[in-house]
Amino acid sequence: MKDAKKLERLILGNREWLRPWEATNPNGPNSFQIRAQVRGLLRQMRDHQGLPFVIEYQGSIVGQLNVSNMLFGSVGSAILGYWIAPEFAGRQITPTAVALAIDYLLSVVGLHRVEIDIRPENKASLRIVEKLGLRFEGTKERFIHINGEWCDHYIFAVTIEEVPDGILNRWKQNRVPTQPYPWKIP
Repeated sequence: MKDAKKLERLILGNREWLRPWEATNPNGPNSFQIRAQVRGLLRQMRDHQGLPFVIEYQGSIVGQLNVSNMLFGSVGSAILGYWIAPEFAGRQITPTAVALAIDYLLSVVGLHRVEIDIRPENKASLRIVEKLGLRFEGTKERFIHINGEWCDHYIFAVTIEEVPDGILNRWKQNRVPTQPYPWKIP
C-alpha cells in the first residue's frame, strides 16, 4: 500500500478525533497500532476478504475507507467503514466516497449487499447514511469494542436491487427514499 506512510501520519494527527469511533482490542492495549492495522488490511486484501482505500481530496489523503468481511457466493456481502479528517468533514467528500465504494462493490466486485455499522452517538456518520438513503436494519448491542468498552451499533444496508443505477446516481438525482431512522422518531 503505497499510501501507508501518508495514512499513518494522518491517523496519528487525528488520534483524538478518531478515539471515540476506532475499534480496539479488548485483549490488548487500547491504543492505535497503525502498522498492525495496515498489515491486517493488506492481508485481508490478499485473501480477498477486504479492500483498503484512502480518501483523497485535491491530491491529498484526507481519510480512509475500508471494506471488510467480504463474503462471496450465496452471501455476497461486505461491511464498509470510513472516516475523514475533521477539517474536511461537511464538504460532501465522505458521502461521495462512500457512494463510489458502494457502487464499486455492487457493480464491479459483484456483491449483493453492503452494510455500514455506526455508533448511535456518531451523528456525522448517521448523516451520511441518511443522505445516501441506506436502509436501517436495527441495533447490534455491544457489537464492537471501542475505546475500552463494548459499544452498540446501528446497522444500515443497501442491496443491488435498491440501487440498480447506483447509489451515487440516486443521491445526485435527489431520488433518496425517506427512511424511518430511529433518531428521527419522536
